[in-house]
Amino acid sequence: MGIRLNGVELAKKFKAEIKDTIAKEKNMGKRTPSLASIIIGEDGGSLSYIKNQVKISEELGINYEVLRFPKSISEDEIIEYLEELNKSSNVDGIILQLPLPGAFNEGRIIESISYKKDVDSLTDINIGKFYKGEESFIPCTARSVLQLIKSTCDDLRGKKAVVVGRSNIVGKPTSYLLLNEHCTVTICHSNTKELKDICKSADILVTALGIPNFITVDYVKKEAIVIDVGTTLVDGKIRGDVDFDSVIEVASYVSPVPGGVGAMTTTMLMKNTCEAWLKNVCEDTYSNSSK
Repeated sequence: MGIRLNGVELAKKFKAEIKDTIAKEKNMGKRTPSLASIIIGEDGGSLSYIKNQVKISEELGINYEVLRFPKSISEDEIIEYLEELNKSSNVDGIILQLPLPGAFNEGRIIESISYKKDVDSLTDINIGKFYKGEESFIPCTARSVLQLIKSTCDDLRGKKAVVVGRSNIVGKPTSYLLLNEHCTVTICHSNTKELKDICKSADILVTALGIPNFITVDYVKKEAIVIDVGTTLVDGKIRGDVDFDSVIEVASYVSPVPGGVGAMTTTMLMKNTCEAWLKNVCEDTYSNSSK
């Protein structure tokens, strides 16, 4: 019988570190970190995500401002608001709640966010820096996956990792982070042949398909680490890709849904915001001391 990975408990550890960092810097006279969130329309998933962001930002001592806009607003108006946030010395991070209503050019709006404040790591500059191995914000979900894995085994060198799913949000950045940990990484997708055999060869199996209970015990190597990033609403409840009850019988660790990766993601967003804030307040201190 394997161990259930508790994302809620792991998130508490990171929250404590963030709170300590903020308290230390504020005691030295630094301002409070600040995150601005933009939502266009009334997407249910985004509203739920915002509710969680509000709760955690209050818990950590981060100023969180929600800018709500109707679907009738123009792209140019949204970009004007973003430009003001980019210029503001009191805003450290900006997050655009996705998806946007269908009429909007998502790419154009995202690229209007300063890469220095792009704490969700969506802009081309941040993504390019990330894949080049340069300093950048790490995509929040992928960062959560890696932290869950490393909570079980800090040295991942030489392990065979299989990532099922090739999205820009989860699959690709997760694969890159595991590659940086010196894993041998295979990326699978809907057209992969002999998927079951490939998955069963993995020491680390990460799945982000969005197909409930797709990964059964037949896909899992004995004592593998299994991370479930899938989320599908079934009969009013969130279900993951992994048939948890059967897989935990053979795996060494399994992350549940809910309570696994999702429980970590907002905390990683706040960690990115805190990192952006530290850069800003350090720059402010340097600039003021140079006058």
